[in-house]
Amino acid sequence: MKKGDICEAVVEKIDFPNKGILHVDGERVIVKNAVPGQKVRFVINKKRKGKCEGRLLEVVEHSPIEQPDRACPHGGICGGCLYQGLPYEEQLKIKAEQVKGLIDEVCDSYEFQGIKGSPIYEGYRNKMEFSFGDEYKDGPLALGMHRRGSFYDIVTTPECRIVHPDFCQILEATLEYFSSRKIGYYRKLQHTGYLRHLLVRRAVKTGEILTALVTSGQTEVFAGDTQGDGRAQEQELLKGWMEALKELPLEGSFAGILHIRNDSLADVVQSDETQVLYGKDYFYEKLLGLTFRISPFSFFQTNSLGAEVLYETARSYIGETKDKVVFDLYSGTGTIAQITSPVADKVVGVEIVEEAVEAARKNAAFNGLENCEFIAGDVLKVIDELTDRPDIIILDPPRDGIHPKAIGKIIEFGVDRMVYISCKPTSLARDLVPLQEGGYKVEKVCCVDMFPFTSGIETVCLLSHVK
Repeated sequence: MKKGDICEAVVEKIDFPNKGILHVDGERVIVKNAVPGQKVRFVINKKRKGKCEGRLLEVVEHSPIEQPDRACPHGGICGGCLYQGLPYEEQLKIKAEQVKGLIDEVCDSYEFQGIKGSPIYEGYRNKMEFSFGDEYKDGPLALGMHRRGSFYDIVTTPECRIVHPDFCQILEATLEYFSSRKIGYYRKLQHTGYLRHLLVRRAVKTGEILTALVTSGQTEVFAGDTQGDGRAQEQELLKGWMEALKELPLEGSFAGILHIRNDSLADVVQSDETQVLYGKDYFYEKLLGLTFRISPFSFFQTNSLGAEVLYETARSYIGETKDKVVFDLYSGTGTIAQITSPVADKVVGVEIVEEAVEAARKNAAFNGLENCEFIAGDVLKVIDELTDRPDIIILDPPRDGIHPKAIGKIIEFGVDRMVYISCKPTSLARDLVPLQEGGYKVEKVCCVDMFPFTSGIETVCLLSHVK
């Protein structure tokens, strides 16, 4: 095989996160976004140093385990999901095998407790960031997800299966409203235009919805020339959008409708200025008997019901916390800290995102938890300044895992047990090597599926100190 060759073969397995493995003439090839059992046509686009990769062109034959007639109509086009068409039980098998394979490579003996599925696997997401754009160059306005493999093309997704129907109604109404008024989207290369993103968050337990339209500050597009600022026209436009949303027959109800101005050159959802058009700029969600206040950019697990399974699993691994000091490193908005705090002597959370720390403090106060302390800062730096000595350490780092130098400092505490919660099993497997070299043994591992139909998976790992 050489670069540019077009081949066909059957996918044998899929390595985390989306690497389909197959063989052509005895040579191993990786084709992303193909699932086991599919016969696929692909073009060789990379071949060097003994590694060969292909780009998927089409699925020639579906896998025997697929049910293509039950797949989302946007599946394979939208870049959000990988396993549309696979029965949920098959998705769980694939994810469990992926994680076990990674942990087996670095651990000699441990108890693998399999995988726990999400309580619901359709309509489970409580947050979406939809993008404005077009489906093809100079095409009509689109609003939805990026086309798979594309930085520019946007696929309108009114029948998305992983969100509640309320999301789809809000998306369709927003697209129709701005399309009818011929308002253009923000072009990332030219840095011109108005519409950037639509942020929707919906609490599963309370049904409260927070929606934000994210735009640039280029209001001159409403003035008809480059001299005016168009502010008055913008406010009329936003008012009309808000009224259109309020008329929707939703199952939930709006806690707030917001306008966020973002003039960052980067393609990220952030706020330079936030205007409340209706209601308030936060809502409440309930988790394991606790209440959490969530703002537009608060970190919160995107699957509320799945998060309860994840945190119950973590809590069972943590074990007895009575009269103990618990460190929750990479604590986010303090969810795990608050779940473990009722009988603990003290819980100390460390998180680098200041907004998340402030939210954690407010949530702890709202829930009447007085033994939680939350510190803003990088774990690597803050850990040297902590005066408390932990009995238990909980680790819930971002996708890239723990900084190697921080691992060494964590080991020095010498706690009897640690619980590592990972959203990227490859990072977990890498970090387990120095943790084991530092005197810790992997006792048990359990997967929790928070992201049905996608490649994402959470893993909970219990480590004990070898005396």
